[in-house]
Amino acid sequence: MEYKRRKYLRKLGKILFVLYIGFIIYFLLFSEWYGRNPGGMQEYHYNLELFKEIKRFWYYREQLGFYAVFTNLFGNVLIFVPFGFFMPMASRYRSFWSAMFYSFILSFCVETFQLITTVGSFDVDDMLLNTMGGMIGYIIFVVFAAKRRHYYAKKAERSHR
Repeated sequence: MEYKRRKYLRKLGKILFVLYIGFIIYFLLFSEWYGRNPGGMQEYHYNLELFKEIKRFWYYREQLGFYAVFTNLFGNVLIFVPFGFFMPMASRYRSFWSAMFYSFILSFCVETFQLITTVGSFDVDDMLLNTMGGMIGYIIFVVFAAKRRHYYAKKAERSHR
């Protein structure tokens, strides 16, 4: 029974992971709702200085408004939380370092694609925030996995009595 449950969860994790990757590609690269211009920008925009945009958004938070600050600072974290959660479900790489590494790699690919296509901008602060989101997602995965194991261990213990 435990084997079937694990196999089912792994398959579900792979499906959710693929759906999430499709969503993130659309949302981060093409969604006009998120301020993307499918025709591209007139000039390149990039930030190679760590914490520059984070400080700017925090410093000008009153002028920019809650929505702009939230979507830039917290949105970049939140959008990668599912990646950190689903990645260990869908792959054999289940360490914190793997989640951090692959979150960074995916974020780097997204930022590079945005720079090359001029749909969005390359920003190292976004890469930092995205990677943090992946790490938070992984931590949530570990907590849920521990709770699940504890629940099924208790259930098995009760059934053996």
